[in-house]
Amino acid sequence: MKNIVLITGATSGIGLGCARKFAQNGDRLILTARNAQRLGEIAEELKAQGVEVLTLVFDVRDRAAATEAIQNLPNDWQEIDVLINNAGLALGLEPEYEGSVEDWETMIDTNIKGLLTMTRLIVPGMVQRDRGHVINIGSVAGDAAYAGGNVYCATKSAVKAISDGLRIDVAHSAVRVTNLKPGLVETNFSNIRFHGDTDRAATVYKGIKPLCGDDIADVALYVANAPAHVQIAEVLILATHQANGTVIVRK
Repeated sequence: MKNIVLITGATSGIGLGCARKFAQNGDRLILTARNAQRLGEIAEELKAQGVEVLTLVFDVRDRAAATEAIQNLPNDWQEIDVLINNAGLALGLEPEYEGSVEDWETMIDTNIKGLLTMTRLIVPGMVQRDRGHVINIGSVAGDAAYAGGNVYCATKSAVKAISDGLRIDVAHSAVRVTNLKPGLVETNFSNIRFHGDTDRAATVYKGIKPLCGDDIADVALYVANAPAHVQIAEVLILATHQANGTVIVRK
């Protein structure tokens, strides 16, 4: 039986990796993102492989747009089996007392409030149907703060707490909740964090082979397809020479 899998932030990095992996699994995909052109290109790529794809263009920070998109899903797309809350970002690496308020608001609105919006829109249907799986993309940064990470780390700590709280709230049902916590993943993450400074972004991965979006997607696919009685609550995924959020051995 094919699952309907909704992935936010599906145009790059972990989100794109998840789209391709779940497509290979034969699932039906609802892909959301802000970039309509890139979203269309990915949809055409996957449709050419025989995958059923529905695209929704909105920013998870825009609760009204997200609500309209989900409430107006075609009838045969409404029973979402897997929600992958992937949309998220880091901005800046300044000390907290020198940080950008605008960057803080963008991270909080995307990483926390956007995730909550999607959860609120989709999980009630899962509970009603007594099946479903929420996979939140957290971070090793949610385990402990690192220098300059302050607000970003706080948002990923919130993802952990929200995931744990949701798991408690749906324990009476067969809905499962997983928090995936990647370490160094080479995507456009650092480029966005440094506001397009490609050279500075490249130094983040210097001297170590980082993870890639497909590595995290492999884990997401695995947990989503575990036996129905198995709930994989949390997975920490690190590069081989990374011990935690701050200990990285570069060669």
